Amino acid sequence: MPEFIDNGTRFRLTDPMLAPSAAGYLWNRRMMIQMTCRGFAVSQYMDPEPRKYAHVPTMAGQSFMQPEHRYFAHHPGRFFYVRDNQSGALFSAPHEPVRARPDSFVFEPGLSDMRWTVEKDGLRVDLCLELPEDDVAEIWTATVTNIGDDTRDVSFVPYFPVGYMSWMNMGGHFDADLGAVICTSVTPYQAVEDYFRNRHLKDITFLAADRLPDHVEVSQQAFEGEGGLADPSALQGGRNLAGGDAAYEIPAGILQYDLSLPAGGSERFRLIFGPAHDTSEVALLIGKYLRGDAEAVQSATRAYMAEGLGSFEIESPDTAFNAFVNHWLPRQVFYHGDTNRLTTDPQTRNYLQDALGMVFIRPDTTREVILRTASQQSVSGKVPDGILLRPDATLKYINQIPHTDHAVWLVIATCAYLDETNDRSILAAQVGWSESDRTDSLYDHVTRALSFLAGEVDERGLPLIAQGDWNDPMNMVGYKGKGVSGWLAEASSYAMSLWAEVCEAEADQKTAGWLRREAGAMIERINAHLWDGDWYARGITDDGQHFGVSADDEGRIYLNAQSWAMLCGAADEDRQARMLLAIDEQLDTPYGVAMFAPAYTRMREDVGRLTQKWPGSAENGAVYNHAAAFYAAALYHVEEGDRAYRVLRAMLTEPEAGDIAIRGQLPLYIPNYYRGAWHQHPRTAGRSSNLFNTGTASWFYRLVIEQLCGLRGTRDGVVIAPQIPSDWDRCRFRRTFRGAIFEIDVERVRGLTDREIDVDQEPIDGDVLRHVERGRTYKVRVRLPARA
Repeated sequence: MPEFIDNGTRFRLTDPMLAPSAAGYLWNRRMMIQMTCRGFAVSQYMDPEPRKYAHVPTMAGQSFMQPEHRYFAHHPGRFFYVRDNQSGALFSAPHEPVRARPDSFVFEPGLSDMRWTVEKDGLRVDLCLELPEDDVAEIWTATVTNIGDDTRDVSFVPYFPVGYMSWMNMGGHFDADLGAVICTSVTPYQAVEDYFRNRHLKDITFLAADRLPDHVEVSQQAFEGEGGLADPSALQGGRNLAGGDAAYEIPAGILQYDLSLPAGGSERFRLIFGPAHDTSEVALLIGKYLRGDAEAVQSATRAYMAEGLGSFEIESPDTAFNAFVNHWLPRQVFYHGDTNRLTTDPQTRNYLQDALGMVFIRPDTTREVILRTASQQSVSGKVPDGILLRPDATLKYINQIPHTDHAVWLVIATCAYLDETNDRSILAAQVGWSESDRTDSLYDHVTRALSFLAGEVDERGLPLIAQGDWNDPMNMVGYKGKGVSGWLAEASSYAMSLWAEVCEAEADQKTAGWLRREAGAMIERINAHLWDGDWYARGITDDGQHFGVSADDEGRIYLNAQSWAMLCGAADEDRQARMLLAIDEQLDTPYGVAMFAPAYTRMREDVGRLTQKWPGSAENGAVYNHAAAFYAAALYHVEEGDRAYRVLRAMLTEPEAGDIAIRGQLPLYIPNYYRGAWHQHPRTAGRSSNLFNTGTASWFYRLVIEQLCGLRGTRDGVVIAPQIPSDWDRCRFRRTFRGAIFEIDVERVRGLTDREIDVDQEPIDGDVLRHVERGRTYKVRVRLPARA
């Protein structure tokens, strides 16, 4: 039975067939790996740009994970064959590539490691994968145990495919002095200057163990032969690995250990797999992780992960929600914020929104993100499409395409930082500009970003969309220079209102007044030009065509345009009621709320490439969780707490077999999407992308802390205004805020007609506790009216 174990810090899956792509992920500051329950792997490290050390078996362009990542027989993985040398019977752990049905199977991803236990025909294989705190290396522990009554003669064969390393030069051999398989390559290049640029690269991939193997093979083809990976020729008929090398052939790390195991006997192995620049580095890593203090390595990794567990803990009637929010959600937020998604040029919107969640974990990181973003801003006020994290980094891929929304996220991130920390000094921090030696305060930078945004409008005063806004594949609405974004109009108004509050707190009434006038005028334009009768249009194309409206057969209603209309205050009560009804009727699915519907089934040249994606996948009408998080934020904003919680809860896979099978993932992270198009493609609806890179995590964490539990900062203190679901009779949570600890008990009381708040047994007027004292523990009791 699938379930959370170890107080929610680990999950147990007991069937490799239930959700074959179900996976966990690990990372450190320089690398990450996602491992499926069956043994396939996707890994990446920084050198300084993202690179791989295990490749697909054919030449392919460098990429990260793909949505709904497909696995195949020769996909990179970490596999361990076990052969009975008397019968010839063969199985592999975790499950691939032999796929023999195990007698028992357990996959247990944890916060800082992943474990498997596989039993087959009286033998047990225990596996554990860990990463060191900072080095690029996988550390594996494997134990083979005879759980039967008779002595067993077996061969244990770790098989780590390396794949197609380079068309220029690749090969491999066993280095007896190091006790390691060394797979070598030369990163392909053409220009002379690239030779010098590439000299530092880690073009070696190696596999080593804490004992010398009895036999070895380095040629993947020699190992596989005619039998394929499910029954390799090299292991057929009692053969042993032949000791071959790989000479401009696809290499692999393959070690064979011949074991005689008495009843109850076991053999334990430690292995290390990863990239290196040269054999000296291989020797250093082997000494450090195979011959060094294993417990110290584990302790350092656990300590690193503990940094990201956040400052919040909840105890509610929803135990699965508790496990996710207390452990796995802050872990996902920390991954994003501490690694910048393992890139040197994060998209600006991603960089800033990932920092939203870090404000609850490590606020200094959020401060650094805000100031770095401002430092790469143009004097005009324009915020760049991507942020360079290194002097030698360049803007790549999507960051070369003009988008118009980045100023919004600079405002939201800065306001979130101020709310949480009350560190007003950041506003006065002097920051340079991308093309000038001049410096100005962050306050001036953010104000100028909004001024630039206010000027990039059409004759109606609506924001131009260029080649995309938050929805970056919406790239043809405004590529001719005339199309506008209805969502950005709402988001701009919202951002201006937020910053006006900061300006007022800084006694800058002139700027505050201008911003409020601009925000109000934008709302008037939104209602004049974008209201369609029951919901708001998503935008207007270069040719003046409204889209996301009732006249559209496809892409009729977009979620973002409704969510942000509520956030910015454009929708009055009547319009809000109409929008919510339309969302319920047209966008709600059993797996969450879709970002729009119906999904497009053909190219629409005045909307863009999102319409070319498969209907219901990614931005083409999926249950796109980032958009759903915006919707939840809007619902909390208008005090629709029950609806908001349902939206949040639908983002989480249930820890039970039925939902795991449908979604194809474990409840360890929020994916960027689940398949939508529920009415068009019901068979595949709900299927997870299995991509854990998403701004959803930060928004979800923020909403749980500041809205559901209702503890959020103001300049004068802290607001206490929980919006717990009406079917929760009680909820407790603990939160660190500005150096103080808040222990809050929320309960529903029959007969109560209004909310009551006691702090240290003293009632407070309203919902704001002023002047929070650092170092103090506040015991807060909130009593709410019981549900009708």
